[in-house]
Amino acid sequence: MGNCCATPAVAGEEITNKKNKKGKKENPFATDYAYNNNTTSKLTVLKDPTGNEIETRYELGRELGRGEFGVTYLCTDKETREELACKSISKKKLRTAIDIEDVRREVEIMRHMPKHNNIVTLKDTYEDDNAVHLVMELCEGGELFDRIVARGHYTERAAAAVTKTIVEVVQMCHKHGVMHRDLKPENFLFANKKETAALKAIDFGLSVFFKPGERFNEIVGSPYYMAPEVLKRNYGPEVDIWSAGVILYILLCGVPPFWAETEQGVAQAIIRSVVDFKRDPWPKVSDNAKDLVKKMLNPDPKRRLTAQEVLDHPWLINAKKAPNVSLGETVRARLKQFSVMNKLKKRALRVIAEHLSVEEAAGLKEGFNLMDTTNRGKINIDELRTGLHKLGHQVPDSDLQILMEAVSFTFTLCLDSILHICIYVFC
Repeated sequence: MGNCCATPAVAGEEITNKKNKKGKKENPFATDYAYNNNTTSKLTVLKDPTGNEIETRYELGRELGRGEFGVTYLCTDKETREELACKSISKKKLRTAIDIEDVRREVEIMRHMPKHNNIVTLKDTYEDDNAVHLVMELCEGGELFDRIVARGHYTERAAAAVTKTIVEVVQMCHKHGVMHRDLKPENFLFANKKETAALKAIDFGLSVFFKPGERFNEIVGSPYYMAPEVLKRNYGPEVDIWSAGVILYILLCGVPPFWAETEQGVAQAIIRSVVDFKRDPWPKVSDNAKDLVKKMLNPDPKRRLTAQEVLDHPWLINAKKAPNVSLGETVRARLKQFSVMNKLKKRALRVIAEHLSVEEAAGLKEGFNLMDTTNRGKINIDELRTGLHKLGHQVPDSDLQILMEAVSFTFTLCLDSILHICIYVFC
């Protein structure tokens, strides 16, 4: 359910959230609403939590991140003084049976996975009347792309090392009957700020258990990283290799292989599955690296490499011997821009969460239509300020600016974009 540790989910990136697996937004106030109705018995989410009062063992500190369903806090063990992360999931946002089952499954999967150096560890679980609390290993070393940009000298060899780690996580998941379904750079954090820190997978909110040969049809995940068979609603664990292949492509050139200005355009590009190896820096990338990208992004899942086959590929077998020549300042600049836009969207998510209640989400579309006084389908910062004022919200200009920047550097905000961010947070 959203990201754990110190990174919130990125607003606007997921095509569908877990309440919208059939491709259309459900009415949050109609589906299984009895699960959160005061006239029913008290809602119980976890089957066997560690306890009911998290404060008996842990001290909750500053906020580290904010995701779709919960807020992550710094968490300190009162006995050992070990610093951890606590993701607190508000029960008010668990409005359907699907929501509840998603939380249970995330916990079950994290408990099921063996201890692994590159997978975040779940320490404890607590549940009180208001929230479910997941106490996890703290990952405070920053995001993958941020560290790459900070290093300055970025090479094919560095990309190979990261790819090897990510695919080893995929292999461990598949070995234990888990399909991740949401592999993306934001879901990997470094354990600490040391140069030798382990890179860890931090989010299993969309993961599911699978059996050999079992097929799935829910469209879930993030557009850029979604395999074509997901869009066709007939897929298995091979989708994780595709997503890892997309990450590898981005690591080597700084942009996603399948890109468009709209989600529909991204989906169409994914279905076409035409991978561009002409733009800079691809001419100077090794043939082995390009060969692996092609085989991981094979649109036919039956011909796509397995995790073991990826790890056995010559480029990864000889990862320490991969070219150590810089991929160029252009790639670093692209990765930095990619990271900056993600952070802007996260800031927008926080602003919206601070200024609007859950109940107000139901009237968002009508409200933004009122703001679009010229019927352009777009609003500027003045219209946004006036519109929110009419809806009863006094939002500081600094926060309005964050919302505008999150979608466009030109400060023209598309109605669908801001609605997508709002729907992500509330619906």
